[in-house]
Amino acid sequence: MHLHSFFALLPLLCTGLAMAAPEPPVVKPVMEQALSDYPGKEVLMITVEYPPGGADPVHRHDAHGFIYVLEGSIVMGVKGGKEVTLLPGQSFHEGPDDVHTVGRNASQDKPAKFLVFLLKEAGKPAVIPVD
Repeated sequence: MHLHSFFALLPLLCTGLAMAAPEPPVVKPVMEQALSDYPGKEVLMITVEYPPGGADPVHRHDAHGFIYVLEGSIVMGVKGGKEVTLLPGQSFHEGPDDVHTVGRNASQDKPAKFLVFLLKEAGKPAVIPVD
C-alpha cells in the first residue's frame, strides 16, 4: 500500500475512536522503500503520536511490525499475548498473523510517540481492520 492509500484509510479506522479518545492518532510518513534484494517486499516507516488517552482500533498488519517508543508510554498487545507497557527506547514486535488488540497511550494527560517499521508485501494494505 502506498503512503497516500494508508492515510486515506486511517480516518476510517479511527472513526470508532471518537468516543474513546479526544482526537485520533497523528500518523506521519517517514519512508516507503521497495527491497530489490527481496522481490515483492517493501518497508514502510511511519511515526504515530497518540494524544493523551488516545488508542487504535483492533487491526492487523499482515506484515512484520516493529515498534520503537520515542516519547511517553504506550500499551501494546496482540491476541493471545500479554499487554506490555513500553517506555522510550523500548520496542515491540507484531507478526504477520497477529491481531493487534491493544494499542493505546498509557497516559491520560501526556502524548506518546513511536516509530513503526513494517516489512510487508509490496502493494498490500499496511493496516487491515478487524471486527
